Amino acid sequence: MNEHKQDEEQNKKPNASFENSGHHGDSTGEINTSDISPVQSNSSQRVLIVTAVDAEKDAVLRGLGDTAAERFDVIAAGVGPASAAAGTAATLAYAVAAASTRALAQGSTAPSPSDVAQASATSSRPGPLAGAGYSPAYMLVISAGIGGGFPGRADVGSLVVADAMVAADLGSQTPDGFLSVDELGFGSSIVAADAELAARLRHELQRAGLAVSGGTAVTVSTATGTAETAAELLRRVPDAAAEGMEGFGVATAAQQFGVPALEVRAISNAVGPRDRDAWRIKDALDALQAASSILREVITS
Repeated sequence: MNEHKQDEEQNKKPNASFENSGHHGDSTGEINTSDISPVQSNSSQRVLIVTAVDAEKDAVLRGLGDTAAERFDVIAAGVGPASAAAGTAATLAYAVAAASTRALAQGSTAPSPSDVAQASATSSRPGPLAGAGYSPAYMLVISAGIGGGFPGRADVGSLVVADAMVAADLGSQTPDGFLSVDELGFGSSIVAADAELAARLRHELQRAGLAVSGGTAVTVSTATGTAETAAELLRRVPDAAAEGMEGFGVATAAQQFGVPALEVRAISNAVGPRDRDAWRIKDALDALQAASSILREVITS
C-alpha cells in the first residue's frame, strides 16, 4: 500500500475526483467477522490474507476464485502499519478464541498463564501465544496489496514476493544520521518471510509468465515522494525492492501468534519523485489478481 490507496477506491466510482493527500478508501479498518470462515477442525491449514483497502481485497478475491472460502480468509484491515497490525491481530485472536472455545466444549483444558509464559520463552517463534498450547488458527498470514517499486529492482506492473519485511522508518534521527531500533537496542525492525514458500511462489509466478522479484519490502508511514527520500531508504535497506505501508505491521502480528508471514506487492509506481500521471493502479491490481490465482495453486497443491 502507498499514498494513492485512495485512488484505488475512487477508481471504482464513475465520476470520482482525485484528492491530493490522505487516504480515503472504503475500508475503515474495522474487521467484519463475517469475512472470517467458521474455525473448523482443519483451521490450521487456512491462510489469512490482509489488504489495506477494499480494491485490493476485491482483486485478491477475484484471483482466488469461487473456491476461496475453502482455504482463505481475506480482510481489508486499513491503511498504515498500526491499522494493519491491529486488524491482523484482532482476526488471529478471534480465530484462536473460537478454536479454544470449541476445544473447551470438547473437554480440552486451556493452558494456564504460566504455561503461556513458559512456552513463549522457549518457542522458536517469538510471540506470547507461540507454542503455548493453542492450535494456530492459520498456517500462514500474507500482506498483499499494491505499492511502490524501486527502479531497476521492481518495475511498474511487476510483482515482489518479499524475503523480509522491514520497518524502514522505525528508529531515531541523530546528528550522524538515522539509527534503526535494532541499532538502538530497542527491538527489531525486521520480520523474515517464510523463505521456502516465498521462493516457491516466485518460481510459480515466473513459470506463469509474470514478472516477479525478491528482496526486502520496506514499510513506511509516509509514502516516498522525493528522490532524496528514496535514496535514504536504499541507504538504510540496501536490498529494498518494494515500498508499502502495511507489511511489517501484518508480519509483526503474525509473529506474535507464531504464524509465518509473506508480503506480496504489485507495483503501481516507482519509488521516488511523486508523479501521479505515472501511476498504474489498474495494472497493479490486475497483477495482484493474477498473483492471487497462482497463490491459490501454490497453497492448495
